[in-house]
Amino acid sequence: MSTDQPYPNADAFLAAMQSGFPALSKQLKAIAQYVEKNRERLVLDGVNDIARQCDVQPSAIIRFAKHFGFSGFSQMQRLFRDSAARQLAPNPNYQDRLRDLIRTSEGPLSASGIAQEVIAGSIESLEALQRGAADLPFEQAVEMLVDAPSVWLMASRRAFPVGAYLAYALQHTGKPIQWLNGLGQMQQGQLRALRPGDVMIAVSFEPYAQETLLAVQDAAERGARIVAISDSPLSPLADHAQVLLPVQDAATFGFRSLTSTLCLAQSLFLALAYRLEIAYTQPSSTSQRAGGSARKASTRST
Repeated sequence: MSTDQPYPNADAFLAAMQSGFPALSKQLKAIAQYVEKNRERLVLDGVNDIARQCDVQPSAIIRFAKHFGFSGFSQMQRLFRDSAARQLAPNPNYQDRLRDLIRTSEGPLSASGIAQEVIAGSIESLEALQRGAADLPFEQAVEMLVDAPSVWLMASRRAFPVGAYLAYALQHTGKPIQWLNGLGQMQQGQLRALRPGDVMIAVSFEPYAQETLLAVQDAAERGARIVAISDSPLSPLADHAQVLLPVQDAATFGFRSLTSTLCLAQSLFLALAYRLEIAYTQPSSTSQRAGGSARKASTRST
């Protein structure tokens, strides 16, 4: 059995898995979703344990590993074990990350040097977003928002600023906007007002905020349609979403930006405001004029 790993690290394998996900069979997709959500368990679980969790035969796990260039399950597992060994603290706090930066830097970093690195990383992620923008399901997302009686927003932890921006921007469209900002941990109670046909925009990234996942599940069960903004087609948000808008932000010095995510959110708002303004200014019937008037996008104040 070859000891040469086909990927430099687990993140590189996961990226390859995400790009190849649409072409996988139903069984292999189930395994890929499990791997994406449970990478820490792959360090310890055997092939039979994983097969049982995925409701597949052990041979399917081996077939999955070989599909992505591994000699078998053991080599795939070794890749995750090696990554875990190199990263004893999988979620270091801000202070630890800054100390790591100080230890690994060749010399003291100037404030302008740090800024240049952060800006360069953000530019790279924006360029990647631009290259893939034509393939994003923007039209479908906008159609859902145009038809929605109410729009709900759920974005917590690192994604919280994205929710705040969308709450500010979308209220200029005249749409009823409900922002589940978590104040007083009342989001579950607020969801009782959600009605079938409403649309929830949910934003979350790995390791995925539990409160966002619970709100999305609850909203879907109540008949809402979900527009998810997340970092992977294998994101747990995708399990409930009618539309997934994937976006990757750069990590500089161990800190991830929100540049591309905020750009995508602003694009979604502007596309919706544009559509609603067209519906108002170019009605095809009297009834459309009445409906458009109620939804007119008042974007001047932005």
